[in-house]
Amino acid sequence: MVLEGTVLVGREFEPVEGRVVVEDGTIARIERDDVDSDDIILPAFVNAHTHIGDSIAKDAGAGLSLDELVAPPDGLKHRLLRDADRSELVAAMHRSLRYMRQGGTGAFVEFREGGVEGVEAIRDALEGVDIEPVVLGRETVEAMEAADGFGASGARDGDFSRERNATRTAGKLFGIHAGERDAMDINPALDLDPDFLVHMVHAEELHFERVEERGTPIVVCPRSNLVTKVGFPPVGDMLERTTVALGTDNVMLNSPSMFREMAFTMKLSDDRVTAPDVLRMATVAGADLAGLNCGCIEPDRDARLLVLDGDSDNLSGYRDPVRAVVRRASVSDVKRVTRPGEFDGDSGGT
Repeated sequence: MVLEGTVLVGREFEPVEGRVVVEDGTIARIERDDVDSDDIILPAFVNAHTHIGDSIAKDAGAGLSLDELVAPPDGLKHRLLRDADRSELVAAMHRSLRYMRQGGTGAFVEFREGGVEGVEAIRDALEGVDIEPVVLGRETVEAMEAADGFGASGARDGDFSRERNATRTAGKLFGIHAGERDAMDINPALDLDPDFLVHMVHAEELHFERVEERGTPIVVCPRSNLVTKVGFPPVGDMLERTTVALGTDNVMLNSPSMFREMAFTMKLSDDRVTAPDVLRMATVAGADLAGLNCGCIEPDRDARLLVLDGDSDNLSGYRDPVRAVVRRASVSDVKRVTRPGEFDGDSGGT
């Protein structure tokens, strides 16, 4: 299989006119050449933090505080999840996952409420949707064992030492919310030696020193943070210290669109944050923290790729393809989202 156009190559997203050659679901090589295509080819997005179960309650809870909306066990979302019919929940999650896929997302990292049953429900919701899941169970060790790891609500909600130790023993991923409301739960979260942190809106210098020393990645969700009025994450400070990935957080609060998240992050961040920074946050940074072999166009990576129409009414006339992708592109510009399985047995021909 061959995809032609302007290819955004490597971690720096160097624009290369030419083609991507895919063999058996893997990027075999990138060839420079004059081609007759206006397409822009980039890695499919990795949405590094989602709560897809919230799909049953889109835009519920107007005017409520963060705790009233999402704090366990009795925040609005948790009450709605407990009361939801399973078939309704699965159908709603399926539609959100399908929308994510249509919008260029090739993989996502989900904090899945509901214990083992919640993990099983999202597995059912994924049926027929070609998107790579990393599902982190919540509430119990059993949920972690049924999933790809454990997603902790936050150190202020309890002691997660048992869950952390069990997750480490199982060799799985452990993530935790921290620094969303204030800075009080950041050090306790770091004491657990997590594989990554989520939010860190209120991180201070001493926390960044610990993050940098340990190399702990951070996932930021700027639209969610402003909706809940907790502030805007210090993305520039984070990028100077560690790997930063991008997530859309609760479907209750925002659509799971990485295009919207990138544009919002880019336009509200300071001048230290560049378009390539934000595109890395939306692709390879999330892939790296989740242990996925996608998120970057280079040989031997999985061929989870996104093809945009560079001659759409929206993108026609762009001067910088990376800035155009980050600041301007939308779901309507998507021509194709590839997955490795569709190339099985392909020898590389057109």
